[in-house]
Amino acid sequence: MPTIEEIMRTAKEAGASDVHITVGIPPKMRVNGNLIAMNYSKMMPADTLEVLLEIMTETQRERFEDRGEYDMSFSIPELGRYRVNAYKQRGSVALALRLVGTQVPSPEALGVPESVINLYERKRGLILVTGPTGSGKSTTLAAIIDKINNNRDAHVITLEDPIEYLHQHKMAMVNQREIGLDSQSYANALRAALREDPDVILVGEMRDFETISVAITAAETGHLVLSTLHTIGAASTVDRVIDVFPPHQQQQIRVQFANVLEAVISQQLIPTMDGRGRVAAFEVMHANHAVRNLIREGKSHQLVSVMQTNRKMGMITMDESITQLFYEGKIDREMAIQFAQDPDGMQNKIL
Repeated sequence: MPTIEEIMRTAKEAGASDVHITVGIPPKMRVNGNLIAMNYSKMMPADTLEVLLEIMTETQRERFEDRGEYDMSFSIPELGRYRVNAYKQRGSVALALRLVGTQVPSPEALGVPESVINLYERKRGLILVTGPTGSGKSTTLAAIIDKINNNRDAHVITLEDPIEYLHQHKMAMVNQREIGLDSQSYANALRAALREDPDVILVGEMRDFETISVAITAAETGHLVLSTLHTIGAASTVDRVIDVFPPHQQQQIRVQFANVLEAVISQQLIPTMDGRGRVAAFEVMHANHAVRNLIREGKSHQLVSVMQTNRKMGMITMDESITQLFYEGKIDREMAIQFAQDPDGMQNKIL
């Protein structure tokens, strides 16, 4: 049976983003969005358990046994850092491992639009990075935090589950807290963060009513709050935040949310034309007067037209971004239509 180090080294050499280890088949890796079987023999229950024992501490193993699943991160010296979800299936152990870069990539290298990079200068408000799982949200946020770290004399607190990129103290002071290890929940850690004199708070994910509520309060009280949601597009992001609240609170939340929102950045990773990689498509909405009014009035479906008429402010819709990638020869027509928000419109647009 291969060691976890051998499996992860093979995955790194292949440029994989994820590795899956489960009973009954060889380990699989995801390369450019496709799952590929690795050249190892199939895993037995004792093999997957062995991998688990190799990477977990005794405390982590106890929590895993207790809950049936467990999120964590670990490093292999000189190889890389990994985010892991271990879970039980049919009574045996399975693992999903995400490769996390040890170096925070620069926003420019990720293709992040300039108007998004410049958000690091904001002193207060709420910035949301959204998109499906595995679309690079954490990496974009890490790049913005790194920009703050290099250029601002600020106290940054990150709340993550688990911690992915490790930030050293540079010009800023960066304290990173792991949910489940350093604090019990996002909501608790966020409440505590408000008493820790932060300038910037990164919330790994706005999962529930409580976390979203405290995040809005934190942004209202003069902090810059950055977080993620699993939505695509500015309109569905606004609706998702508002819909978390009970109906009698929604109008009040619309007003609060409109006042604190600075930007919504949605991203998707689309396979490139040559099939060798993926390229990011970004939708960017900056909160100007028109955007805030539409949120207050509950007219989020009209946000797309505001983005279309404010290109000078750095706004762009997802479909405009995808069209741009198509005309630059980075993606093919089939992918452009598949990832579009309005596939029929895209089909007619790019002939």
